[in-house]
Amino acid sequence: MALIATLEHPLDTPADVLSLARAKQRAANAAEAELLEAAVQWCVLHPAESLDDAATWSVFRGFGDKPVCLAGEGAPFVTEFAVVEFAAGLGKSEDAGRAYLAEALELRYRLPKLWAKVTSLDLPAWKARSLARRTLHLPKKGAAFVDTHLAPVASTIGPAALERLLEEALVRFDPDEAQRVATERAEARHVTIQSRQVSFDGHVDVWATLDLADALDLDDALTKGAARLEALGCADTLDARRSVALGDMARRQLSLEFDTDPKPLVVHVHQHPDGTLDDITRVENVRGFVLTSQLADWCTRAARSTAANTIIVKPVIDLSERIHVEAYEVPDRLSTQTRLRDHHCVFPWCTRPAHANSRVDDDHVTPHSRGGPTATENIAPLCRRHHRAKTHAGWSQHSPSPGTFEWRSPTGLTYRVDHHGTHDLGPEPPPQPHEAPLR
Repeated sequence: MALIATLEHPLDTPADVLSLARAKQRAANAAEAELLEAAVQWCVLHPAESLDDAATWSVFRGFGDKPVCLAGEGAPFVTEFAVVEFAAGLGKSEDAGRAYLAEALELRYRLPKLWAKVTSLDLPAWKARSLARRTLHLPKKGAAFVDTHLAPVASTIGPAALERLLEEALVRFDPDEAQRVATERAEARHVTIQSRQVSFDGHVDVWATLDLADALDLDDALTKGAARLEALGCADTLDARRSVALGDMARRQLSLEFDTDPKPLVVHVHQHPDGTLDDITRVENVRGFVLTSQLADWCTRAARSTAANTIIVKPVIDLSERIHVEAYEVPDRLSTQTRLRDHHCVFPWCTRPAHANSRVDDDHVTPHSRGGPTATENIAPLCRRHHRAKTHAGWSQHSPSPGTFEWRSPTGLTYRVDHHGTHDLGPEPPPQPHEAPLR
């Protein structure tokens, strides 16, 4: 209501409101089309060929910038570090920025008829991007086939018709890939455990596609396990008992003699400055939190299990303590402290978790060669890709306080990363005309 109250002409009727909404939607569509054009131009300004003149020994060894293929056959390659800066500039993770550039290039170079509809505002950019996403795997002739048949109906085609068109293009122009896809679909069996989306009470979702015989045997085993729990006095519902039975089956499997390396569950108990423990506990393996009471229940189950090392409770680590060593190598205690403090790669917008088994490095914010200490305030987790960007692509970083990091991109954009996320510090984009004409 505050926004509407500031308009030059009050919106007195539903028609007024709808007219404004439609105008803003057209303006948003135009802005999104222009953003796609800017994405293409960014790639044009950073072609893979530009690396030929600037090649160094580090490039050839794989540490510096390198060409990357984003879209399908026929689209130009671009430089990897250009993708890094574009993603940061738009407030996206690198994966999201890479996907956006891929869709823009796919439209511009492989789907020219759809691209023309986007730039003339006859097709919303978001829908064109979703269509381009589906053709990335097609050969050049397959993409052209889809473009020709899709452009006239792009605004109205349904999912089923689109899927048939894509499958026809694949079979016509890449029969070997079509056969591979058919084989892959025949092997669609899987068991998926959403261990990185744990709820506060310690539960995750599991779903699977099984061979019928395996599914029937599993169903029988869960039914018998649920009945056994009921006989032992468990008052949970049947579905809850079946879920517990599945966990019991897993623990019995881990206790077999040939399983000598069971995967532990690592938890960190956090402590308040007054010495009391938190009511919630961080679970290192799954990047989530559970109630401390749930941890107690897990420990009780582990005590009943014959599987070794089911639960590992780490000693309390003081995240405010300054740890310092007179060496370049980062000791485990310092690495654990800073990873628990920062949780993920500290490059702008990056969310790659910093747990012990991830491809994340313990980076010196100020390089050790320039006097940067191996200490709490100068160590931070950086994923390999962004570590390379800092080293070879002209990004600079400093830390005004432990856990806070300020970055400057090669083109002068600045960001702050802290416990609240990434903050774009500018410079702000140049002012635009008050009211751009609607196309």
